Amino acid sequence: MKKLFSYPISVIYYLCFGLMLVIFHPIQWVCFNWFGYQAHKKSVDYLNFFLVKCTNILGTTYKFENIESIPKNAPLIFVANHQSLYDIVAMIWFLRRFHCKFVSKKELGKGIPSVSYNLRHGGSVLIDRKDPKQAIPTIKGLSEYIEKHNRSAVIFPEGTRSKTGKPKEFAQSGLKILCKYAPSAYVVPVSINNSWKIVKYGFFPLGLGNRLTFVIHKPLAVKDHNFAELMEKTEFAVVNGIKI
Repeated sequence: MKKLFSYPISVIYYLCFGLMLVIFHPIQWVCFNWFGYQAHKKSVDYLNFFLVKCTNILGTTYKFENIESIPKNAPLIFVANHQSLYDIVAMIWFLRRFHCKFVSKKELGKGIPSVSYNLRHGGSVLIDRKDPKQAIPTIKGLSEYIEKHNRSAVIFPEGTRSKTGKPKEFAQSGLKILCKYAPSAYVVPVSINNSWKIVKYGFFPLGLGNRLTFVIHKPLAVKDHNFAELMEKTEFAVVNGIKI
């Protein structure tokens, strides 16, 4: 019965979601080209505020735990499990003070109103997952960017989203590059729960009434750990915070 109800509600949701993407695309363009980074960043923040509100149509709610533990005025590397695109929408809005930039697949860099524009112009980086050599200098550039400006990189080391919530094995290469070239950064493990349930039927219809939780674990200073230890502690914190 719940799935049956989700059909008309999903239609309403997608209409609202798509409308927000279309409306904010020219707003982003004006902000970026006429007023610069800060104005563009503010437009992206409010785009994602409205996208979060759109998900409320589905009965989706959000809870972020331990945000107060995140270091301020320092470069950050958020390392999280990945369950759906709603991970990204929520992190951009609820962690907006930290200027989150994403390591994303290059396919997202074109064809999606607002989203593609922000990925190309907002400080995030696009990588070709079929060409690991291309990814190295690209991620290195992101590392140097967050180190210089005290901003944040977000990386999902599973590579692709988990369709059941069960975490996949973490890849090390992306995080290793980020840590190497942002030596004053803190790695902040994040466990995401229930995001996958929104798309448990696929992209249509969508799951209703889900409470998404984002648990922020103890930040780890890159300079205080060798990489093997840092990777082990990070993966342990993220995986053990996931509730299946």
